[in-house]
Amino acid sequence: MSSTQPVPERQAWLALTALCAGLFITLMDQALVAVALPSIRAALDASINQTVWVVAVYLLAFAAPLLVSGRLGDRFGQRNVYLAGMAVFTAAATAAAFAPTIELLIAARAVQGLGASLLNPQPLSIIHRVFAYDRRGAAMGMWSAVASSAGLFGPILGGLIVGSAGWRWVFALYIPFGFLAFVLVALLVPRLPTGVGRIDLVSAALAVVTVLAVTLTLQQGPDLGWPLWLWAVVGAGIAAAALFVGRQFRVSRRGLDALVPPALFGYRNFALGSFSVFTLGFAVYSMNIPIMLFLQTSKGLSAEVAGLMMIPTAVVSLALAPYVGRLTDRTAPGVVSTTGFVSMIAAMLLFAAMMTWQAPVPWLLVPLVLMGAANAMCWAANSAVSMRSLPSDLVGAGSGVYNTSRQVGAVVGAAALGAVMQVGIAHTDFSTAMGLTLVLPALLLLAGATAVRRFQPDSAH
Repeated sequence: MSSTQPVPERQAWLALTALCAGLFITLMDQALVAVALPSIRAALDASINQTVWVVAVYLLAFAAPLLVSGRLGDRFGQRNVYLAGMAVFTAAATAAAFAPTIELLIAARAVQGLGASLLNPQPLSIIHRVFAYDRRGAAMGMWSAVASSAGLFGPILGGLIVGSAGWRWVFALYIPFGFLAFVLVALLVPRLPTGVGRIDLVSAALAVVTVLAVTLTLQQGPDLGWPLWLWAVVGAGIAAAALFVGRQFRVSRRGLDALVPPALFGYRNFALGSFSVFTLGFAVYSMNIPIMLFLQTSKGLSAEVAGLMMIPTAVVSLALAPYVGRLTDRTAPGVVSTTGFVSMIAAMLLFAAMMTWQAPVPWLLVPLVLMGAANAMCWAANSAVSMRSLPSDLVGAGSGVYNTSRQVGAVVGAAALGAVMQVGIAHTDFSTAMGLTLVLPALLLLAGATAVRRFQPDSAH
């Protein structure tokens, strides 16, 4: 592979820094806004169900179009689609900050999620196009540090903002940061040539229906008691998925641009990485639920102090990820990823043991620090190895698939852990239930570790 830098390296790093500013605030949203939900419910006289939808509708609107938005970057330019997404996200955040009713707040959150979906796949594609092949691991390290730590900083900032200024300032925070991110990307990210013709609208519609059906079912099923109509939604999603897959093969055979080209999965590392990032999304984005409940309910910590407990994880992850990225460029594929997955499994099992045995709070710093190191190794290496061998004409589609895998994993993880927690609480004491819940993500990560161990040198295709 060529190591020629497509743009000057300094310009490439400035571009990535600008992109990461926007990426951080969109990925931080779920954890940040969750802290404000009790205040939102009280201020707007909302029901429990309406309050839950403030977060749920954002995740639905975020996840459903991801397959399409990655391809939109190929069609109209990653920079342009990112800017459009950031403009939509910031405008919707402004509407949310001033929303007078819960219904208008939920509507604004849906639009905000759409904006996040437009911009989220673009940084991976741009990294692939502006960094030399042997520098992409280092770049992915920075991207991964932002992506993996965003959710960890959410509870910290959310607790401080809600406690000192009120819930509306959670959304108002996005306005200056969104504007700054828009300006930085407009100034620092180069315009790149586009390489895809028209987008297959039928495939786009089928993709949105598929992801929407899956995420809606998994989000709402446990709370609604799995009513019959929800199973009909599942059936519609499965049917749409089957039609979508068949259409991708038919479109590709005709020599046209498929939304998700089947050729993507001919790249072994990409196929394995898309599965392993699903397991990462499942584990990392859901583990905070039982840990926070344990700290606040069993140990009696306030929401603010419980959020601050996550600082070691976030700091270690941010500090190590750039170095891990550079190490990924210099080692055989799978070495760093496997080390990261094994470390994350160990951290999950340590959490499970300490929570079950009611260990003193300071002891939890051990798995929290280990989780930070594991985060850095898993995300940076997985994204670098998965994406760097893709040719330019497939990178936008690949970015959409990769981000969708991560996001759907997060939704499945939250739903699965919620169900396991309910079963555990019914059969044992609260602390034991919270601890044993973390065994489930550890088991799924074992499947992810098995996948990344099978990474091969890129030339093996």
